[in-house]
Amino acid sequence: MEGNTATAIPLYLPPDITTKEEGLDTHVFFGAISMFLREKVRFLRNMPVFLEKFFDAAPFLKLASHQAGTTRTEGLEDLTLNMISGDNAFRKDEVDRLVRYLVKSDKPDIIHLSNALIIGLARQLKKRLNVKIVCSLLNEDDWIEDMVEPYKGKAWNMISREAVNVDAFITPSTYYRDLFIKKTGVPGSNISVVPLGFEPETDEIPKQGPHPPAIGYFNRVSYHNGFDKLADAFIDLKNKNMLPGLTLNVCGGYTGDDKPFIAQQIEKIREHGYQKSIKIYPEFHGNKKLEFFRNVDVISVPVRKYDGYGLYILEANSSGVPVVQPATGGFPEIIKITGGGVTYLPDSVEKLSDELYRMLTDNNLRSELGRKGCAGVRSELSLEKMSLGLSNVYMKINF
Repeated sequence: MEGNTATAIPLYLPPDITTKEEGLDTHVFFGAISMFLREKVRFLRNMPVFLEKFFDAAPFLKLASHQAGTTRTEGLEDLTLNMISGDNAFRKDEVDRLVRYLVKSDKPDIIHLSNALIIGLARQLKKRLNVKIVCSLLNEDDWIEDMVEPYKGKAWNMISREAVNVDAFITPSTYYRDLFIKKTGVPGSNISVVPLGFEPETDEIPKQGPHPPAIGYFNRVSYHNGFDKLADAFIDLKNKNMLPGLTLNVCGGYTGDDKPFIAQQIEKIREHGYQKSIKIYPEFHGNKKLEFFRNVDVISVPVRKYDGYGLYILEANSSGVPVVQPATGGFPEIIKITGGGVTYLPDSVEKLSDELYRMLTDNNLRSELGRKGCAGVRSELSLEKMSLGLSNVYMKINF
C-alpha cells in the first residue's frame, strides 16, 4: 500500500548479510543462545542482564547462525512448547524491550509474526500494544511432527489455544491451510491463502549450445528432500542407456547432518560407474547458480515430506526450466498456476524415472513448459501480486 512502511525485526539470530534488504532491522531480540541456556542450564534460568547480553553478542549469534541448519528437535521439545506458549521463553523484560523499540517512532498498526511457533508473542504484544496481529503459516509441521509424543500433540493443542489472539493467518497454499486446520482444529475462517511471490534475478536464462541431456536437483541435498530417489531414477535411466551422455547436476548446499547421507548416494552412483556423469555445484547463488540453470533441461526435487510450498519451483520456472514433481503437498497448486511442469503419481522412483524420460525426449513439451513457467512466475507469482494479497488482508482487519 502506497505511503505505508514496514520493518522486519530479527528474532533469535542476526540476518544473513547476503540477503540484507531495505527495511531489515539489525537489532536482534530474544537471542538464541541466552534462550537456549536458560532452558538447558538450571543456574542460568535467571541470568542477569549483563550475562544475557554477553551470550547474545553479535559474534556469538553469528556463529550460532552457521549451525542453525544442523538443529534437531531432540532435546528441544520443552523449549518449543515454551516458545509457543510465550510465557517462559519470551521473558517479560525482553518483551518490554521489544515494545519500547516498536513504539520509539510510531506504534505499528499491525504486527506480522513469521510463523506459529512464536504464536505466544501474539497475546503478549496484543496486551501491551493493542494492535492487530497477523501470523504466517508454513512448515511448522516440519518441526512439530519430528517431535515425540506427548510433545507433538501438546504443541498443536497449544497453537490452537493461542490462535484466538491472532486476527488473521496467511499461508501460501490451500494444502497447508487445510493441514493447519486439521492439526489444530481451528475454524480456519481467518486463514487467507496468499502464494509466496518471487522476483527473478534475471530474464529467462539462455541455454548453452547443444549438450547431453541433464537432470537438475535444486534444493538442500538431504534425505527429506528425496535426493536418493532422484539418484535412483538417474541410475535407472543410465542403466537403460536410452539417453546418451545423461548427467545429474546438483545445486543447493547441505549441512553437517547431511554429509553421511550424501556420501552414501555418491558411493551408490560410483558403484554403478556413473561418477563422471554427476556434477556438484558448491555454490548456489550468483554466477554459479546461473551456470547451473543454463546447463540443466529439467529439475526435480522428489521430497519425502509433503511441502506446503516450494520456492525452488518458482526459481526453476523463472529461469525457463520445467519441473517434474510428485503430486503431493502444495506442488499441484504451484504448477497449475505457473504451468511450468508436470506432477506424477504414484510417488515412486519408477514413475519419476518415466516422467523424466518423457520430459527429456519430448523437446516440444519441454520447451513449451519452460516458456509457460517463465511467464507464469512473472505474471501470477510476482512479489507485486504477493504484496497486493498481503495488503488486502491487512486492510480487512485494520479497517
